[in-house]
Amino acid sequence: MMGAQTTRRPDLDAGEIHDILRNDRRRLAIKSLREMEAAMSVRDLSEEVATRETGEEPAPRDKRRSVYVSLHQTHLPKLDELGIVDYDTDSKEVRLRDGAAEITTYMEVVPRYGITWAEYYLVLGVLGFGTVLAASIGTPLLGTIGVPVVAAAYLLVLTGSAAYHVRSQDRDLFEGLRS
Repeated sequence: MMGAQTTRRPDLDAGEIHDILRNDRRRLAIKSLREMEAAMSVRDLSEEVATRETGEEPAPRDKRRSVYVSLHQTHLPKLDELGIVDYDTDSKEVRLRDGAAEITTYMEVVPRYGITWAEYYLVLGVLGFGTVLAASIGTPLLGTIGVPVVAAAYLLVLTGSAAYHVRSQDRDLFEGLRS
């Protein structure tokens, strides 16, 4: 129930986190709550999840009903028990708890491409290194542009990517430093 947020559950182990994220509907519910940044009714949450599942707005009525029942009976009680959400079964309201931050790191995937941010940064680093190396040995196009310009361009891409990453994760840039 809402208000039980004071009883903080111990940190989740990797198995519990993967169990939570194994289910698409739970992932979509967590993502929707995270984007809303406020309490939602189960009805509104189920409509949002059904819309994301079907790609139709509004989602078909039977799909919305199915999502509502599974969220209410299965997923939200489980997420509440694990300390991810506060779920008030009387008012049918749900909100993310602070404990959700533990699992959202596992959800960090670059939108549209289905790769993790770590993979994205690795590819970006390898491409940057290769391009700067190619410029330094004087390849026709990159050699004329020059190493400083190529390196600066990659640093701009890296900085822009990191800024987008921080923003897309709804994090304060210095949040980790305060702990």
